Amino acid sequence: VASAAAAAGAAIGTMRAMEKMMEPEQCVAGGSAQTAQPTGWRGFSMEEARAHADAGQQKSMARSSKEVLADLQRGNARFWMGSAVRPEKSAFERRGLISKQFPSVAILSCADSRVPAEIVFDQGLGDMFVVRAAGNALDLATTASLQYSVNHLKVKVVIVMGHAGCGVVKAAGLPVETLEKEPQALCQCLKALKAGLDLENLNTIKDPRARDRAAVVENVYAQLAGLKKDASIMDKVAKGELIIIGAFYEISSGIVDFFGEISQ
Repeated sequence: VASAAAAAGAAIGTMRAMEKMMEPEQCVAGGSAQTAQPTGWRGFSMEEARAHADAGQQKSMARSSKEVLADLQRGNARFWMGSAVRPEKSAFERRGLISKQFPSVAILSCADSRVPAEIVFDQGLGDMFVVRAAGNALDLATTASLQYSVNHLKVKVVIVMGHAGCGVVKAAGLPVETLEKEPQALCQCLKALKAGLDLENLNTIKDPRARDRAAVVENVYAQLAGLKKDASIMDKVAKGELIIIGAFYEISSGIVDFFGEISQ
């Protein structure tokens, strides 16, 4: 208990020190105190931060779904060309994010450590609502997360993104008796993914890389089909407020290919 209290006290002390660092410096010119405003910072109070966040939200909501998608494509192009800008928020902007979030896009992607969505699309804090799960699979939790992003955060684009070399999709192609040797939750996940794969057709593809890509793309289409059954999400599509689209991330090149767009 004592160690926990000490740790909490240290954390509070650190936060206060950081807040002190963010305060405007006082300098004396001609005998009177003046406030030195750091370059690029618009304010320091929570009220100002909230106002800044409100303005950002209005700007974000004014964009169309196609504009949001085009911005993501440009961000990915910056990433794979090695010219990413790595947008980072200032301390002031992060304060604004305390009160609200207003991402323009939600993405269901794999939990694979090589597929960090914000980096791949060169986006910053608060720009993307990221849902990650093995094999970018739709289940109760991932579906609920996407429903929340669409119905409450009002995202303009939903992406389901698979990637090259997905071990979970590859494992889903193994015999059922092999899958049943895995822990229960993993076994259920693999069986669910297996149900969406046309293994007879996939096994006719001789080139390993081509077969890998075909399986991953087929899995993405299976998850897109699941989203099309969701009335609350498809209502936004019917109103022209949302685009749903599939994607394939090629790890070696960094390029994301889009396909299977579902729109009005």
